[in-house]
Amino acid sequence: MIIHHLGEKPSILNRFIAELRDVNIQTDRMRFRKNLERIGEVLCYEMSKYLHYQPELITTPLGEKSVELPKDQIVICSILRAGLALHQGLMNFFDGADNAFISAYRKHTSETDFDIMVEYLASPSLEGKILFLADPMLATGRSFANVYNALAPLGKPREIHLFAVIGAEQGIAYLEDKFPSNTHLWITTIDPHLNEHGYIVPGLGDAGDLAFGNKMEG
Repeated sequence: MIIHHLGEKPSILNRFIAELRDVNIQTDRMRFRKNLERIGEVLCYEMSKYLHYQPELITTPLGEKSVELPKDQIVICSILRAGLALHQGLMNFFDGADNAFISAYRKHTSETDFDIMVEYLASPSLEGKILFLADPMLATGRSFANVYNALAPLGKPREIHLFAVIGAEQGIAYLEDKFPSNTHLWITTIDPHLNEHGYIVPGLGDAGDLAFGNKMEG
């Protein structure tokens, strides 16, 4: 896996991440979602440098200009529900992309153990396309892995790009042999470990709940 860790060099991303983590700020759901969206835009901009481009002649009021424009077919897939705000940021930059949505949630089998359940999927064909797979929190890595397996019948993507905001070293290591070796991971910051419940420490809490409100546990 090819890891692009944007947080290794200080940038304005630090402000967005700090506000996501700050218990005094993150209770503002609109601001929380907006910061996820803005981070998605930054990640998307950096990723766009790796796309394939072709020249296209553009006519202006005063002449013509050849511009290198991306020509790849992209499918943006977010993991519901936490991925929705991040998805919006990616879609702001790739507004012509196709979109897919898939659910993944933790079904607890004990106080500290859980399975990742995938129950809903809406997606176009992925055959030969570039797949963007978005989830703000890369904790155990099992959500990304299970979702990738669920997408397999829809075709083989030409490239896979994972987008996450905060990840744990353990979860990233887990994904190394679950995706093709040329898979790219775009992430803003990496935290050292998980707690006994599988949450990133120091992390920020439950991104889905902070963005959209608490949910009933099934």
